[in-house]
Amino acid sequence: MSKRKSVVRLCGWFSTAWLMLVAAAAVAADAGQDIVVKVEKAGAEIVVAVDCPVAAPPPVVWEVLTDYDHMSAFISNLEYSGIQDRTDNILTVRQRGKASRGPFSFAFDMVRRIELVPFGEIRSRLVSGDLKASVFTTRIVDIDGLIHIDNSGRYTPNRWVPPVVGPALIEAETRKQFAEIRQEILRRALSPSASVLGR
Repeated sequence: MSKRKSVVRLCGWFSTAWLMLVAAAAVAADAGQDIVVKVEKAGAEIVVAVDCPVAAPPPVVWEVLTDYDHMSAFISNLEYSGIQDRTDNILTVRQRGKASRGPFSFAFDMVRRIELVPFGEIRSRLVSGDLKASVFTTRIVDIDGLIHIDNSGRYTPNRWVPPVVGPALIEAETRKQFAEIRQEILRRALSPSASVLGR
């Protein structure tokens, strides 16, 4: 094979690979477009509201949302997630990871107090870590036969967040995270051993 043909073939391979990556990115983006995420700056606080529809049984949704010991396996920005302490329905959870979007990235390491209200509500409050404060509530809501993960709350970052770019980046990262959670819910819902009881 001539050198010129090799170069042409290599260029063709790179073009094909690039198109496949672009297509995969488009599919991934489309997969989360029905997840509604609203992010606003309110002074020093960031206010977040998420509505994530998922066609799966509520017990499976609950199982995934409360599977803190295995979250790093299905949420890509988590390097570690684990329950450090548990007393009845009160958990102490540590999570460590790195969030990135475009040229921006930041590492985080946080400990949260989680209160479980089986089998429909999860209340989370920051104990220590890379934020000044954080309070969130996640609810599993049935709307006309379709389950919605309703997540809302606010947090105060330790660093300055630019007014326009910052919320847009947080919105994109939040949508990606919930798309990954939903993907895991659907994977487990289709599994022959899918849970029929909440955790």
